[in-house]
Amino acid sequence: MFEKRSLRSLVERQQGGGTPDRNNPRFWNGPIPWASVKDFADNQLILDSTEESITQQGLTASSTNLIPAGTPLVCTRMAVGRCAISNSDVTINQDVKALFPKANVSPRYLLRLLDSLKFHAESVSVGSTVKGIRISDLLGIQTPTAPPYEQTKIAQILDTLDTQIQKTEALIAKLEKIKEGLLHDLLTRGINQNGQLRPTPVQAPEIYKESAFGLIPKEWAIATVRHDFDIDSGFTLGPHRKPERNARPYLRVANVHRGRLDLSEIAYLDARDDEIAKKSLSEDDLLIVEGHANPNEIGRCAMATDAVLGVTFQNHLFRLRATDSLPHFAFLWMNSHIVKQYWRKAASSSSGLYTINRTKLEAVPTAKPGRTEQLVISTLVRNYENEIAATIRECEKLKRLKVGIADDLLTGHVRVTALLKDEA
Repeated sequence: MFEKRSLRSLVERQQGGGTPDRNNPRFWNGPIPWASVKDFADNQLILDSTEESITQQGLTASSTNLIPAGTPLVCTRMAVGRCAISNSDVTINQDVKALFPKANVSPRYLLRLLDSLKFHAESVSVGSTVKGIRISDLLGIQTPTAPPYEQTKIAQILDTLDTQIQKTEALIAKLEKIKEGLLHDLLTRGINQNGQLRPTPVQAPEIYKESAFGLIPKEWAIATVRHDFDIDSGFTLGPHRKPERNARPYLRVANVHRGRLDLSEIAYLDARDDEIAKKSLSEDDLLIVEGHANPNEIGRCAMATDAVLGVTFQNHLFRLRATDSLPHFAFLWMNSHIVKQYWRKAASSSSGLYTINRTKLEAVPTAKPGRTEQLVISTLVRNYENEIAATIRECEKLKRLKVGIADDLLTGHVRVTALLKDEA
């Protein structure tokens, strides 16, 4: 274990900032980055850019300061404890402090210490509405401190893990983008008998036909939700549904996201066995959101998983049960760009809430490739989803590994002295 010392013992000096007069346009939108709390994201230790910038006049005429690149920055108000290092010189506002490390202290190691202490800093901050911490209290925090010759190596190890996490997150984003493009092509062009995407309408216009949602392959049938699904709505809530005697879990709008269910918070209502039997979820049922304040969230659709079989749902959700299409293909279709465009036109707005009704749901257009083609499309998408899920699991594993390694290295439970000897 390392000896405990105050943060103050590692810092040569600290410097705050300020805000140029916002009523003077000559002070703003210049070439100098200006960082405020909103530029500091959780678990993001590099400040690549800032939302706002100032001019040289703004810097000269205000109490802000130009902080050299590579200096640890920490938030002391609102997002207390969040910290980062900027890759370029940056000015800061009054809610951010720059900590200049002593000559024998690694700046990136100091940054790692600050990051490890952010929850502690937040816990000792004060304020009823907006939390803040005095810089003296922050610098007074006691923490295990590595000797100078180990600091740089500790920071390098943690930086390497962060880089690997960032690369994995970038891969996830790339795979998601590829999946989005693949879905668009599969749901407009489909798969031919050779297992390949059909040529585009420009390349082979003769194999397409017009429909309510644009050109589709001639082999595809066209229908509506009314013909392809059994539709039901859930329980209307009220005082008689308070979970007093027959408490039953039910899904709400908050549980249904586009393409997935969020079961972190489950609510309960009162319902008899016979009522539940009529309105319980079965495998592969789809749930559709009826209303939302954001028009882009109308009609978002999730599929019932094993975790919710037998669970019921509220009246602000529609339950769709595929009767003439493969459930997963139907799920892909109901979340497609085509159906999203339909909802943007069909949703009604009242008192800031966008809604759809059963009539509009029944009229949603559906494309129906043959069942074999549906199965191929579904399989291709599932394979991609499995690859994305595996990459997400790998990323989560790396994040857990980093937490454990950071704790070991920053407390001295694990020393890097052996690595330093190998490099010598």
